[in-house]
Amino acid sequence: MSQELGVVTEFAPMKAVLVDAPFSDPAWIFERKLDGVRCGVIRHNGMARLVSRTGESMDGTYPEIVEALSVDGPDVVADGEVVAFKDGQTSFERLQGRLGIHDPERARKTGIAVFLYLFDLLSIGGEDLRERPLRERKRLLKDAVKFGGPLRFSTHRVGDGESYFKHACERGWEGLVAKRADSPYKSSRSRDWLKIKCGHEQELVIGGWTEPKGSRTWFGALLLGYWENDRLRFAGKVGTGFNGATLERVGKELQRLAQPDPPFAERRLPRAHWVKPELVAEIAFTEWTRDGKLRHPRYLGLRDDKPARDVVRERPS
Repeated sequence: MSQELGVVTEFAPMKAVLVDAPFSDPAWIFERKLDGVRCGVIRHNGMARLVSRTGESMDGTYPEIVEALSVDGPDVVADGEVVAFKDGQTSFERLQGRLGIHDPERARKTGIAVFLYLFDLLSIGGEDLRERPLRERKRLLKDAVKFGGPLRFSTHRVGDGESYFKHACERGWEGLVAKRADSPYKSSRSRDWLKIKCGHEQELVIGGWTEPKGSRTWFGALLLGYWENDRLRFAGKVGTGFNGATLERVGKELQRLAQPDPPFAERRLPRAHWVKPELVAEIAFTEWTRDGKLRHPRYLGLRDDKPARDVVRERPS
């Protein structure tokens, strides 16, 4: 991200490290982990723009959020997450109905209500805040944006991560993000931010598909993998979580990317059709098996905000 407010050369958000257990510490704050799409906000002279973590414009996909942010107020660069709700929970599956749409009118007509939760402020009035403590950046954020409608402030709890994590899992949340309260904002993965999940979910690369059976159309299952030492490692296949519209949408993408040879490093693979490893899917699952395969995977949706080459197996550290 350039130093000049309103001009973004790259949106490089701060990323959290996965850990496997909650903790309590008065030097940390704990926020709800949202199941949506990361979003950078740039407002300059009262006009707002939305940028994905890969630098793509999101204005046409979420026009009501752009409209809510385009008001008189200080110039800001902020960080947040766009979400949709299903049965009271943030749902990446529900948000799929908006992804890939770049026409504002068409986006509104989906009827899928979206919200932007803002949790960090990188710049205000042209002043770079990234070296300021997180607690100060959040305090300034609360006053810099007029919250209401589709704009939400991401609240937090101080210190008590263990009981808050129990509360999060009982409520059906995805988990928590723990953040060191005095940490600066770094455009990289940092142990100053830690994610603690109630379940298992991560992005994986699609490397092929199997033939459909019975009344199923387009494909039977997707073959999944992750990058390790410049090799795409096979992680198993997923055949659940699809409806008719999803099968068609993904099936057309698979045909577009078809190639004759498997992209995976392994030699022994299921019989399948192969694709260039460019599509990224969000997958829920119960656990990793000892041989590095997914147990009980379920497809949640395609992601267009993360390069396939950045997908690695997430391991608690």
